[in-house]
Amino acid sequence: MQHERDPQAGPAPHPPRSSLARRVFGLVLLLLVALFLGLGAWQVVRLQWKLDLIARVDARVHADPVPAPEAARWTQVTKESDEYRRVRVSGHYLYEFTTPVQALSELGAGFWLLTPFCTDQGHIVFINRGFIPAASNKPGTYAGRRAGANPCAAPGDRVEVTGLLRINEPKGGFLRENDPAGNRWYSRDVVKLAAARGLANVAPNGAPVVAPFFIDAGKGQDPQGAPERAVGGLTVISFTNNHLVYALTWFALALMAGAAWWWVSRHGGTIRDDD
Repeated sequence: MQHERDPQAGPAPHPPRSSLARRVFGLVLLLLVALFLGLGAWQVVRLQWKLDLIARVDARVHADPVPAPEAARWTQVTKESDEYRRVRVSGHYLYEFTTPVQALSELGAGFWLLTPFCTDQGHIVFINRGFIPAASNKPGTYAGRRAGANPCAAPGDRVEVTGLLRINEPKGGFLRENDPAGNRWYSRDVVKLAAARGLANVAPNGAPVVAPFFIDAGKGQDPQGAPERAVGGLTVISFTNNHLVYALTWFALALMAGAAWWWVSRHGGTIRDDD
């Protein structure tokens, strides 16, 4: 038999709250607080590391030039310890093995001219002589020539080049891979460049003598006798530094999760049993 509820009896009682559900929910919130705080602290550490890196690079860029690393130290040259260091080398260019590498600069679209440079010590270092506009890269000017037995034995005008040491760029640029066979280059991969030009083993004992880095020549250093004058000194030094924003975001999320935990623990939340 169905009984009608007395309207004078007041509202029906709510189901009992689930203590277990509140505890589980509170534990999840505490774990989230710990996670967000940890991520925020990690970003603070990364921020300090990035600021230290920027300071070190700034000191290198404005320091007096030092001799480029010798062959015995090439394996120890790294982005963290050496990139953007001001260095100098003396020797002569091998203009006939110049390679244009696609580039975008403050002067527009065009190419970097990477030319092997025979140092006084008998090693080869690729020099990024600078930028030329796209219209200046006439077909056939740089036809991907290969070196003979020892190209550094050929005479050349001795010059001194000062610039910024740059780490090899093995990956392609502009969302395209380098094409050594077609002589189309989109990143300054001097290791593959050396192989494509037959420069990888030119020492009498067959030891590799091409540096695994290149040098961005400074402004106004392209020699008067160069087949084509390039504009140097266009190196852009910039570092993405969003670590403070990331840290504040994680800390804000930790604060929100902590506030939710306090509310659940104080007011019991709204989690109830279904029956």
